[in-house]
Amino acid sequence: MTAHPTIGVLAVQGDVREHVRALESAGATAVPVRRPSEVAEIDGLVIPGGESTTMDKLCRIFELRDPLVERLHAGLPAYGSCAGMIMLADRILDGHRDQQTLGGLDITVRRNAFGRQVDSFEEDLRIRELGPEPVRAVFIRAPWVEEVGEGVQVLASVHVGGADHPVAVRQENLVATSFHPEVTGDHRFHQLFVDIVRHA
Repeated sequence: MTAHPTIGVLAVQGDVREHVRALESAGATAVPVRRPSEVAEIDGLVIPGGESTTMDKLCRIFELRDPLVERLHAGLPAYGSCAGMIMLADRILDGHRDQQTLGGLDITVRRNAFGRQVDSFEEDLRIRELGPEPVRAVFIRAPWVEEVGEGVQVLASVHVGGADHPVAVRQENLVATSFHPEVTGDHRFHQLFVDIVRHA
């Protein structure tokens, strides 16, 4: 167990500072990850919200993709929010041509499933793993999970169009949300992830 883990925040694009603050409030040392050498020095990884296609391209340009994939497949704990969920998914729908993910989570995600920026919304979610108080979830051009593999636990769903769509999932040491807990001041998801990293 690592009492004070070092958690990297992928810092090629997206809301990096918000995740750094949330992780530090949850008891971790948070560091930006921009270089391949930095991937080897972290106990866990957060992939922030942003634009998944841009993130994918920049990871390849900065030669981060291969070391990240290698560490994720070796069991590095990771948490992805919004675009980060897409980056961790094994399969993607409505992706751009040649778009790649880092993979690891046995899920199929649909990009921009809730609509465009103007369709952004907030909703209270009951997530048993985070306690009795509801989580205020902020969805901004968010994906949702279309399919989950056998080893994936659905933590929360949103009811849209007559169906429930998973928006928070966990598979062993990997966690992903469609929404942005880093922007609300509620750091329980980050605390959950820090605890996962501590016990990994």
